[in-house]
Amino acid sequence: MKGVKNAKQYTVPIDSALEAVRSGQNPELTTRQKHLRECYVVLEEGADAAEVENAIKTMPNYFADYDTVVNFISEEELLTKHAGLAHGGFVIRSGKTGLEKENNHIIEFNLKLDSNPEFTTAVLVAYARAAYRLNKEGNNGCKTVFDIAPAYLCACDGAELRAHLL
Repeated sequence: MKGVKNAKQYTVPIDSALEAVRSGQNPELTTRQKHLRECYVVLEEGADAAEVENAIKTMPNYFADYDTVVNFISEEELLTKHAGLAHGGFVIRSGKTGLEKENNHIIEFNLKLDSNPEFTTAVLVAYARAAYRLNKEGNNGCKTVFDIAPAYLCACDGAELRAHLL
């Protein structure tokens, strides 16, 4: 983007949205109600901060649908405080069961990564392992992540998985 020398962006969940979902309210939330975008920007020499901030906040299909905070910082601060490729987040799924839908159920997955690229690589390797194992069984064709049993992903065999994870 014109005027930006370097930058990092974080998508931060809105606490009230997390609380509502975790409490079983099952709210219908807009993009803006779910997350905040927080940017840390190093400006190019002579760049207009107000112009850059406006360009970021109004960027269609990325920032425009969110409340976005733009922080202008030095390159040194960016490199010391925001240099990594960490990633994290929550996936929360809720549902109801019972004859009258009287029982609420919530499952939550939490992800905290020091290195998103390293984790992504590990996931790709795990699915390559699964494809190899499935092929050895004569099972081939298009699959989604929902079609692959967790045992196919792990380098351990079934006995090890049952002994240590079950």
